[in-house]
Amino acid sequence: MARRYDPDRRQRIVDAAVRVVTEHGIAGLTHRAVAAEADVPLGSTTYHFAGRDELLAAALERMNDAWLADLAERLAQHSDLPPAERLARYVAHSLGPGRAETELCYELYFAGLRHPTLRPLSSRVLAGVAELLRPLVPDPVAARLLTAALDGLLIQLLLSGDAYDERAAVTLFERVLAGPLPATRTGSSPAGDTR
Repeated sequence: MARRYDPDRRQRIVDAAVRVVTEHGIAGLTHRAVAAEADVPLGSTTYHFAGRDELLAAALERMNDAWLADLAERLAQHSDLPPAERLARYVAHSLGPGRAETELCYELYFAGLRHPTLRPLSSRVLAGVAELLRPLVPDPVAARLLTAALDGLLIQLLLSGDAYDERAAVTLFERVLAGPLPATRTGSSPAGDTR
């Protein structure tokens, strides 16, 4: 019997891997689960992805691309707003309607702690975020700082479960965008201290 021509099979397997991770988490990602989800023979998943980490990396890369596309779209969508407000709106979306996707992205992102092969992908998405934020800031270092602030705020709010204060987030981003505060003289006494 002739083998069926299926040029999109690898793509369908990756899509299935993302769905499996979305529904069952990283622990639920197996070749067997992905093959069933993609409706392909088990041998197809092992042909295209030799090990589980390769499947995980493909899923992470797909999620990274979606995450960066979503950030770019939302920054463009609110281009009439000041940058700090655009970022605060993005955080509101990420913790509201987009929360499930945000949690999945971070689950995959932190998988790099236990799977060293995934670290370059996590690093690449951070560089991608900094590149998207670059037009909002004067230099690449400021873009990395703004990326760290955005990333840190999302992680803290996801883990703590604290209510999101959009006004406070605007203030945070405004502070980062404003650059470093003027240095104070060391060794000077507070005003009014005559000791």
